[in-house]
Amino acid sequence: MSCLSSKTAGRRAPLSPYSAPSIPDRAPDGLIASSRGRYAPAHLGELGALLPPELVEAVLDEHGGRPGRPSRIRDLPSRCGVYFVLAMCLFPEVGYGLVWRKLAAAWPSLPLVDPTSKALRDLRRRIGVAPMQALCTVVAGAIGQPTTPGVRHGRYRTVSFDGCSAIRLPASLANRAAYGRHGGWPMLRLMTLVETGTRALIGSVFGPSGEGEAAYARQLLHLLRPDMLVL
Repeated sequence: MSCLSSKTAGRRAPLSPYSAPSIPDRAPDGLIASSRGRYAPAHLGELGALLPPELVEAVLDEHGGRPGRPSRIRDLPSRCGVYFVLAMCLFPEVGYGLVWRKLAAAWPSLPLVDPTSKALRDLRRRIGVAPMQALCTVVAGAIGQPTTPGVRHGRYRTVSFDGCSAIRLPASLANRAAYGRHGGWPMLRLMTLVETGTRALIGSVFGPSGEGEAAYARQLLHLLRPDMLVL
């Protein structure tokens, strides 16, 4: 799973305007209380610098991902799960355990938890889809400044549709039912709207590859503004 929007997530109103901070040269000093010590994986590395724990907490509070609201902090809080799922997108070729170790590698001196693959699988399932969709909607958007090369043509911000129809999915029963089979594998079609020059993601939709690119692109038209020029 990735943080891409689903077919309908692009229509969700964002929590609030958000712009990613610059990545600091060292770890941030101001950590929320539940992120200290053994819970430090909840904010590790550059993911935590770009997506602060407070933002992730707000998304989880509004969109779920914490079934039962336990009275004590889990060894693997839901916030950890959000960063773990994002790290999986950065390292799709390795298993759960190695993804976690890569996520935690920036903090070798802290007594971090060492979860099993089953625990990480359960954590991923506990997070679910809605918080990841919401987080993507909050942070997606054009980031180019007027002086950024390649992002403007005259007074217009240049954007483009970019599609991919050859994303192979695991051959699970659920994927086969949702996406069909093409060459023996379920295949996904992805369509994105991006800012040229920066390649910043403005919005995305995906679904079965049997539906044409134009149909998916139409689902992103509501993201176009009068000051945008589609290339």
